[in-house]
Amino acid sequence: MDSDDLGLFGPGSVTWKVHEEPILIVAGLRSLYLQALHPQAMAGVAQNSNYRTDAWGRLVRTANYVATTVYGTTAEAEAAGARLRRLHARMRATDPATGVEFRIDDPDLLRWVHVTEVESFLSTARRAGLPLTDDEVDGYYTEQRRSAALVGLDPATVPGTAAEVADYYRAVRPQLRMTREAAETALFLTAPPLPWKLSLPARLGLTLGPPRWAYLGIAGTALALLPAWARRMYGGLGLPTTAVSADLTVRALRLAFAAVPRRYLEGPLIQAAKERAARHAATPLAG
Repeated sequence: MDSDDLGLFGPGSVTWKVHEEPILIVAGLRSLYLQALHPQAMAGVAQNSNYRTDAWGRLVRTANYVATTVYGTTAEAEAAGARLRRLHARMRATDPATGVEFRIDDPDLLRWVHVTEVESFLSTARRAGLPLTDDEVDGYYTEQRRSAALVGLDPATVPGTAAEVADYYRAVRPQLRMTREAAETALFLTAPPLPWKLSLPARLGLTLGPPRWAYLGIAGTALALLPAWARRMYGGLGLPTTAVSADLTVRALRLAFAAVPRRYLEGPLIQAAKERAARHAATPLAG
């Protein structure tokens, strides 16, 4: 194995530029609010997942998967994708409206999850103040077709530009619904049980400590960052002022993250990727 393999993207990619942003924690939550609006996708999660009893474990596993595909070696990314495909291939769910059983790895569902995720990453980073040209935006969506291939999608069927993503959302919106499951999931995402150590004050009779307030602020920002049509489906206002307020808040959050030393925000996968990139860049000089 090439110890300096730069993975699917590498340091010159738009993907690395976007995913270096700690603000993507908000983007991940935003994508979950969006995904819940698809009845089949929501049924698939509800019928095959223990997210209510292991919310934080599931979040960590998802974050590790994304980090592996973005910053891992090619072999690590492909292995992670293969594991996910095997897992999805075993799963089935029942459509709540028709009673018809469907596969979790149905391409339409995989495409919905992929698009909502990458669009949330891109739009959140950009609205938080990450400078990206229109060409870089399209470049990010094109690069992320490699991630789509890992979950079993044909890259040619995945939106690869901002215009194609907008067209995709317009096409899929008639399928979206505010179901009971979506509403319950949104409520859960907004106020999940905190990890044991962080929830200790509540166990001692203290309410809404700093961790809870911080999380509520992030969840509220994620909801406000949704497209206007999605906010309306959740019963909120799709007004331009809401979007402006969300932009100001997410920019402030990005500035707050910028004040934290990078070593506290970058996990071992990111650090290892940067070390490989540094060795790779130094190789020609050594020769």
